[in-house]
Amino acid sequence: MGICDSCHSGCCRSFAVPISGADIHQFTHRQNLNFWDFACRWEDAEGLISRNLAPHFFFADDPETPFVICLKHIPSASFPGTTKCRFLMECLPDEEYPKGLGRCGIYQERPQTCRCFPAKLNDSNELAILYDIPSNGRDGEPAYDLCSRQWNASDLNPNETIQSLIIARYEMTFFSKIAMIWNQTPGEWNDFPEFIDRIYSNRIISEPRQNTPSQSTTVTESAEPLNKAA
Repeated sequence: MGICDSCHSGCCRSFAVPISGADIHQFTHRQNLNFWDFACRWEDAEGLISRNLAPHFFFADDPETPFVICLKHIPSASFPGTTKCRFLMECLPDEEYPKGLGRCGIYQERPQTCRCFPAKLNDSNELAILYDIPSNGRDGEPAYDLCSRQWNASDLNPNETIQSLIIARYEMTFFSKIAMIWNQTPGEWNDFPEFIDRIYSNRIISEPRQNTPSQSTTVTESAEPLNKAA
């Protein structure tokens, strides 16, 4: 039995899960979800959510506050007064599982942040390092209890884990470039989904017949007009 098989998914209740523009595009185009149904902006003045990986965005209605774009939390049915990831499916507690069980409702399409848990890349980007998991993710509330034991290397697929970590870092680096453009002139929160969709829907271009340095296009050059339009 895997470490998550008998778990009530305390991690999906405790943490704000950063998502990238690629995750957003995946949800809106492959799963036909409305941006407002799964995404939120989470205040992160102390950088505890971004962890120097996810970018900060600023918005016209609150220009001094750094936000990270995250999966939305909603009230929990199993633990009244607490919240959970919008995609977490809850099974009510019973004698065998006093805290109930939790299952990801989008497991095959889950964000890269979730796929990487609980590992990070080493400095050379060649190895995955497991980090220690605390006993509780927030304030001692049982809903936020985390893993029953520390993870071992054997709990993760070595190839898939490295690939997920590399993709996650790449996408957050790209998303950070988008954040730099957006933050030059912070727009309204309501305009953000369209801005992201226009950029990520145009991520593939045809190669020019004569590819010279003057004809090359960077993400910064292609995205700046979109920000002005937003």
